[in-house]
Amino acid sequence: MADKYLIEPDVEFIKEIQKMGGDTLKKCFQCATCSVACPISPDNRPFPRKEMIAASWGLKDRLVGNGDIWLCHNCGDCTALCPRGAKPGDTLGAIRAYAVTEYAAPKALGKMVNDPDKFLVLLLIPAVIFLALGIVLKIFGVNWLNFSPGGEEIVHGKFFSTWLVDLIMVPTSLWVVAIFALGLRRFLGDMHENALREGKTDKEKIDAVEFLKALWRVLPTILKHKKFSECGENQERATSHLMVFYSFVGLFIVTGIFFVALYGLQIHGPYSQWNPVKWLANVSGIALVIGTFLMIKERLTNKDQVTVYKDWYLLIIVMGVGLSGMLTEATRLAGVAGLSYTLYFIHLVFVFNLFAFLPFSKLAHLVYRTVAMAYAEYGNRK
Repeated sequence: MADKYLIEPDVEFIKEIQKMGGDTLKKCFQCATCSVACPISPDNRPFPRKEMIAASWGLKDRLVGNGDIWLCHNCGDCTALCPRGAKPGDTLGAIRAYAVTEYAAPKALGKMVNDPDKFLVLLLIPAVIFLALGIVLKIFGVNWLNFSPGGEEIVHGKFFSTWLVDLIMVPTSLWVVAIFALGLRRFLGDMHENALREGKTDKEKIDAVEFLKALWRVLPTILKHKKFSECGENQERATSHLMVFYSFVGLFIVTGIFFVALYGLQIHGPYSQWNPVKWLANVSGIALVIGTFLMIKERLTNKDQVTVYKDWYLLIIVMGVGLSGMLTEATRLAGVAGLSYTLYFIHLVFVFNLFAFLPFSKLAHLVYRTVAMAYAEYGNRK
């Protein structure tokens, strides 16, 4: 005799999913068109039909720790072919947003990041931290904050010392890594538990070495954004996503090099525009702005795709980082001191928001999707 399970729908979970962008969930009548239409759905236990059924029943434990919700790239093929307009991709996007808030701690901060009424508060947090710490240090004789930097040459480090910036950003980065580490530990455990329950694996524990090998094998797919190109409806999204992705990679490399140049080699900026590293920084900054602009344009023109606050929050922050950074440099080169220093401070605020709240925002999908794809490869899900 088959085992019996008592299913108790989590109504509040269903409401949260609908509020986060899955408002068309109840239109699904489980025809399986979405699973057949999806070009990247694995043949063994395909998605998103089973996720739509679980979401309709409010089976939170079957979804939040389900790696398959991250394998979906929300390309739009299932939405275009759904006979009921249930928009499965958007529902899975809403479940992913819920999962991010579930795994990131503290949860109160996660709720703030997803609350439009708290947007200005989030912007004020770094502004207050930077100014308060700078003023306190100034009282004790450490002049890392100077509201009248003066001098013929505009040097942002004379206004806001790099030491002051890094005194805040380095611990913040470590804090973000710790949050992700704790969240991913739970996420991997939940994925494996679900795999055991559904018969996808017979291994009691994850083999760390084999998992890392699987992660290495999926990296080319991620770096090429190959899954985007397999989709039919919104292939152009691959271009904007690639531009933003590689602009972040470029800016990360630039930051690392200049960090070593400043603290290791004691070479202080501003650096020459003929410096190859500066070229990489400028190209990456321009790519970030253009890529984000294309993403915004796609969101505004694609009426079939649901766009909610979590989408706009990330786009505004990323655009803010790119634009404020490029304008800060442009005004420095133009010799407009007051405006350049103001823009630099605004840039710092946006950069802090991007990184400090990364585990709670939509950008966390870079980490969770990578891990989910690696686990699928580890489990031989083709």
